[in-house]
Amino acid sequence: MSRIVAVAPALPENVYPQAEITAELTALITDDRTRQAVMSRFHAASGIGHRHTVLPLERYRELGSFEQANELWIDEGTALAARAVTAALASAGLTADQLDYLLFTSVTGIAAPSIDARLVPLLGLRPDIKRMPSFGLGCVAGAAGLARVHDYLLGHPDEIAVLVSVELCSLTLQRSDDSVANFVASGLFGDGAAAVIVAGARRAEQLGLPGPEIVGTRSELYPDSESVIGWDIGGTGFRIVLTAAVSDLIDAHIDEDVRGLLARHALVPDDVDVWIAHPGGPRVLEAFEHGLGLDREQLAASWRSLAAIGNLSSSSVLHVLADVLEQPDGATGLLFALGPGVASEYVLLRWAA
Repeated sequence: MSRIVAVAPALPENVYPQAEITAELTALITDDRTRQAVMSRFHAASGIGHRHTVLPLERYRELGSFEQANELWIDEGTALAARAVTAALASAGLTADQLDYLLFTSVTGIAAPSIDARLVPLLGLRPDIKRMPSFGLGCVAGAAGLARVHDYLLGHPDEIAVLVSVELCSLTLQRSDDSVANFVASGLFGDGAAAVIVAGARRAEQLGLPGPEIVGTRSELYPDSESVIGWDIGGTGFRIVLTAAVSDLIDAHIDEDVRGLLARHALVPDDVDVWIAHPGGPRVLEAFEHGLGLDREQLAASWRSLAAIGNLSSSSVLHVLADVLEQPDGATGLLFALGPGVASEYVLLRWAA
């Protein structure tokens, strides 16, 4: 089993109360006072206290073309990713040249060469590091990235991998889009990044690296759900697709998904000590609670993250993981997220006794 040896969240320096962000964005999205009031109600109902933005708030008035926003994503995203990886290496007591595999994920910008390639010379990673950039998984990619890194390390137990997530959601701002989906998204998503270092079983043992083991994973892709959540990508960049059917899909599938993964390891939901849920929004977290029969306290870390920084897409569940990484020996944890597809990913963790 591979082992998570460090998790390093990173946030931009600019941070604002939700009400201040709302006041700035309403005028950029609609000049209709009635629609502005509707947008303000959606923002207020998000349960979010503050969000971080990669640009100072007033600079979003000047944000122009998709090309300009994407160039900012490359430059600022690379810098934020470098901060996260540097912090993760320091936490693990490792050096950059000890990394063998890099999985990079983002759904808020595109580049070729991708940001992971830019990190190689910037951080002093080895030129023979194996890289795998990922786009399109959205919010599920934090969990899916951990699962795919684990898959790789099962076949390469002497290696060390890093998962890097960067999401600069504010750069996808859609002006003059007064749809309900854009009202919700503009009040929900924040900017952030995270890096997770995972060691193969033999390498972790050789170096004496502590941390929870990845015991197993499960992936699910729900049929006929392509139009539920995602992006419409066009001349103005990334336009959100977001419907109320997300919570219906959670309610219909999550209990069966979780029980199926746990059963493979002779476990039941009552055996899970730590629930690490993607903080997708109040309705998403409530659907997780209802579908799994959990109370609010069992998802407290996810609710805290949502209130403090909003939904960071793929980075969010990794921020929650960082918050709960220290657990007693013998604890069992389940990390999970949902994203476009609609797809869900589950990662079963065990803190070694």
